Formats: sequence, C-alpha cells, structure tokens
Amino acid sequence: MQYQVSRLTAPFAVDADWQKPAWKEVAAARLAHFMGEKPAHFPDTQLKMVYDDEAVYVIFGVQDQYVRATRTAYQQNVFKDSCVEFFFKPNDDDTENYFNLETNCCGAALFAFQAGPRQGEVRIPSQEFETVTLAHSLPGPIDPELVEPLTWSVEYRLPLNVLRNYCSVVPPAPGVVWKANFFKIADESSQPHYLTWAPVDRPKPDFHQPRFFGDLVFA
Repeated sequence: MQYQVSRLTAPFAVDADWQKPAWKEVAAARLAHFMGEKPAHFPDTQLKMVYDDEAVYVIFGVQDQYVRATRTAYQQNVFKDSCVEFFFKPNDDDTENYFNLETNCCGAALFAFQAGPRQGEVRIPSQEFETVTLAHSLPGPIDPELVEPLTWSVEYRLPLNVLRNYCSVVPPAPGVVWKANFFKIADESSQPHYLTWAPVDRPKPDFHQPRFFGDLVFA
C-alpha cells in the first residue's frame, strides 16, 4: 500500500472540516481491509494527509453508525471507543520503532512511542501533546450508543519536534518515505470492527504490527 503525501500550499485552520477548501484537492485513502471476521458494520473511513516543514496534518472522515465514546481524558483507552488511529515510523533505521496516535470520535487521544511491537512503550506526556492541534466534530461523551447513521471527523496538526524527543526523524520532503498504517476501531460498540488501510495478515486483530505498514511517500 502506498499513499502520496502532498505539501501544504498555504496555512489553514485545524477545525475537523472535511469539506473545507484546503482539503478539496488532496487525494483520500480509504480503509478497505479488516482484521478478524468481516464485520457486519463496515463504516466508510477515509483519510487525507499533507505536510510542511514543521508538521504533518491528518484528517479522518467517517460515515459511521453505532457510535460510542466514553473516554474523555488524554491517555485513556480510547481504542475501546469509536476511534481512528495513525501508526507510523518517521525514520528509516533498522529498528521496529513507531508511534501510535489514537483518537476517539470526541477528540480524546492516546499517544505513545513504541521501541518495538508492544515493547518499550513510552506514553507522550500531556505537556508535549499540548503542542498538537486537534479538532473533532462530535461532542462527548457519547453513551448510550448512537445507533443512527452519522458522519464524524477528526483532524490534527502533529509537530515534528514532538517526535524528535523519542527517535530520529527523517523530515518530510520530496522522495522521503515513512512507514505507516491507519485504523478504525470500535471495540466496545454493539458492532465492533477492526479496519485497516494496509492489510495486516494476522489471525486475530492486532494493530501493533509494523512489518505490515504501508508507505507514506512525500511529494
């Protein structure tokens, strides 16, 4: 799997607006694969990504149903909620280190660095996460579950300086490649699902599999 990340042409507000002009000409990637059994509820989940000299920008757009989100604080287990996730390795060294940034539909986030698959986890302190600009379209918490179809989005600006505190970083530039995967999960909803951008060949759902990451190719 490969996604081309274009360079940001002009600054824009991070406001979780999938339809704003800044994203109109940016190609979207779709989460078309799944882990475990194919879910009965398969929400249409798309993402877009751009970069500049100081940060990468990501937006998710989800056409969803059976939405639930009970976590409201930083570093809680948001993956149990209706959640989108960005796992990525911002360097080309020989290790399997990577970051996982997980955000539920109401904007609560979990952000960590992994020295390897489920090894040497370091949770990013809240004072560092405060430099990440994050916006979301749904207020929270959401409980009981919203069973009617709805659309939600999450958008963030992730500064490169946060990443440099934990590993080497190859700055985005034309020709640079990062390894990554994107996920959609709803572990505690009535219709759980484990969707992926790049296929993950495992018998049970497990997103911590950097050997299955796809390519982010910066243009």
